[in-house]
Order: sequence, then structure tokens, then C-alpha cells
Amino acid sequence: MATGRTHRPATRSRGIPEATVARLPLYLRALTALSERSVPTVSSEELATAAGVNSAKLRKDFSYLGSYGTRGVGYDVEYLVYQISRELGLTQDWPVVIVGIGNLGAALANYGGFASRGFRVAALIDADPTMAGKPVAGIPVQHTDELEKIITDNGVSIGVIATPAGAAQQVCDRLVAAGITSILNFAPTVLTVPDGVDVRKVDLSIELQILAFHEQRKAGEEVAAPEEAAGAVPPPPVAHRAPSGGPAADSGRQGPDGDVPAVMPA
Repeated sequence: MATGRTHRPATRSRGIPEATVARLPLYLRALTALSERSVPTVSSEELATAAGVNSAKLRKDFSYLGSYGTRGVGYDVEYLVYQISRELGLTQDWPVVIVGIGNLGAALANYGGFASRGFRVAALIDADPTMAGKPVAGIPVQHTDELEKIITDNGVSIGVIATPAGAAQQVCDRLVAAGITSILNFAPTVLTVPDGVDVRKVDLSIELQILAFHEQRKAGEEVAAPEEAAGAVPPPPVAHRAPSGGPAADSGRQGPDGDVPAVMPA
């Protein structure tokens, strides 16, 4: 059994590293913004900055796609949008089912970016019988009793779990048994899945904790800097050694106060 593994698309068979695959959506987002502004070409440096990576890494990533740009011109924006979309499988329609229509599930259902990126919310599912039939984002919520039939009827291969942690594994097991092979997990728990099923985990609390760590570290550095500038950290004591043969040499090399040796005898 495997847990919490990342989605591995068919591109791995073509030798594209997982790290590169993980950066392709970043490039696509930056390129889409450029396309919406009718920018025809972009340099590797400009695109790398927009995507938050360095230009050498970007050029290496694009080499796996067979795209090298034109010296002095850069990359054709529209062609790269198509090329990366094709590589990520976004040139086809992916039906998605969302299980757990609480606040988070409803927010996901209302997110307008799915359709423009090749994903169609095929169904919303919840265990609460009072939710059945209620429209969310224009889609009627269906009860979990219908989960397997919904997946089969809609040809769903991607499931989104937005349930409480305690229900997530059971929902995951039902999704897998119904034929789901890719799961996006928003529940604050680690899911156990069989080989061949890929899971991407999104945990907002963990991301906030990481940010809190960095905030605490930055605050500590800001406090330490003025103290160091003001000389708050005393210099290490300087050892005093009497001249060879002098009186102090015979008295055990005493420190400046005459009672604690400043330098331990050899």
C-alpha cells in the first residue's frame, strides 16, 4: 500500500522528471496571463520570473518538451500554452466529482477556474440527506448512496475529497472501488491507497504553520540584529599570560581577579 503519493501522469514514460511536471502548471499560469494580455513572445528570464523559478531551470524543463525558443526572440506564448496544456492532459475534458459539500466543498464547486483549465464538475456528493437536491453553483447535490453510480455514469476518473478527516478514508476507499484513480484530498488526514491510485494532498493548516515558522524566525532575526549592533553580546574573555619566569607564572597563571585561572595549565 502507498500513502500520499503525488500524481504521476503519462509524461513519466517519456522521461520528464516529476519536479518538472510539478512546475508545468506554474509556467502555464504565467503564460495564460501573458496570452490574455496579447503578448506574442516572452524571454526565458521574463517567464521564469513570472513563474517564480530561475531561467536555467526553466530552459531545462522546456527541453524535455522539445521546446527551445528562438535566440533573440524568446518563446512563442500561444504555442507554449498549447504544448504545456497538451502535456498536462488539459486539451480534453476531465469530469470531476467533489465529495463533501460543506463550506470548503461549496467553495470548490463555485470556483470558476476549473472549466477554463479542462475540468468539469460532474457531480457534488454529500452524506447529509438534507443536502440532497439543493443546488450549489447550479449543480444539485446528490447523496453518497449514489456515489458509485454517479462515477460510472459520468466516467469520472478524478475525485476531490472535502469531507471531515474521520470520513475521508471511507470515502477514498469507495472512490477507488468505483474506479477512481486520481484523488485530490483536502481532508486533514493521510489517505492509504493501493498502487496505481495517485493522491495529491492540500492541507491549508500545514501551509499556515510553515508560514508561522518563517514569521517567527524573521521576528527573531529582527530582535537579534539591534542587540548585536548595540554590543549586547559581550566579547569572549581574553586570556592573560604573565611573562615567562614572572611572579604570576609561579602562582598558577591567575586571571585578572587573581583567583580564577584565565588559562588552564597544560
